[in-house]
Amino acid sequence: MYGWIWRHLPGNAWVRTLISLVLVLAVVYALFQYVFPWAEPLLPFNDVTVDNGMAVNQ
Repeated sequence: MYGWIWRHLPGNAWVRTLISLVLVLAVVYALFQYVFPWAEPLLPFNDVTVDNGMAVNQ
């Protein structure tokens, strides 16, 4: 897959590297701005099973 993307980018190696970096940054931006906030309520990160206070009976 990465080879296919690399072959289809225009320019020499430096231009391809720059375009690849911009593409990676765009994907990361889209994930953090749209995908992760959408998926966060669906994930069970706030479902904890540990009590706040642990009472010790003596």
